[in-house]
Amino acid sequence: MALNWTMLDARHQPIPLHDESTIMSIDRDSQVEFSMTIPDAPPSGTAATGGNGGVKKMKERGKLWLTNKRLIFTTLKGGKPKPSFESLSIPLDAILSSKFEQPYFGANFVVLDIKPSVGGGLTDGTSVEIRFYDRGLFEFVSVLEKTRERVVYMKRQAAMEDDENLPAYTSSGSAPRASNSYADTPPGYVA
Repeated sequence: MALNWTMLDARHQPIPLHDESTIMSIDRDSQVEFSMTIPDAPPSGTAATGGNGGVKKMKERGKLWLTNKRLIFTTLKGGKPKPSFESLSIPLDAILSSKFEQPYFGANFVVLDIKPSVGGGLTDGTSVEIRFYDRGLFEFVSVLEKTRERVVYMKRQAAMEDDENLPAYTSSGSAPRASNSYADTPPGYVA
């Protein structure tokens, strides 16, 4: 998962990866809210200006795409003067867990625990809350879980196939012996 790594076109929509297809999108403005919590965030600012670490919380409204490879969120174009982030790209196999929340008061939401990408601007323990404002969330969560399970299954199958195609190795301590050597001749044998 990485902040601001999604390549966007002129319409502020994600450019698909190789062999990527969109399964579901909520691309009407301000219908999706992403709240992100990054624990132990590295200090912001330079060493000269100081900066502070600790928990960092960001909240934005925007658009959401679910593809066969990732979950993508982009902030509204021309919204606030400067959003806290422009895009968030989450590979489906980087979603460690999901939890559907139904509070007594307020809209339903889903919480995703995420495994961050190296150098992606996030830390271990990062979580995301997703809320919809114009539709039910249950259908989205169901499709997300099914798609994620398929991606994880395919990744495991590919890993097992790679293990089965490994070459056979011999131990490095023993060298093969020639069959017509003096070493193979039994003691006391006269030719």
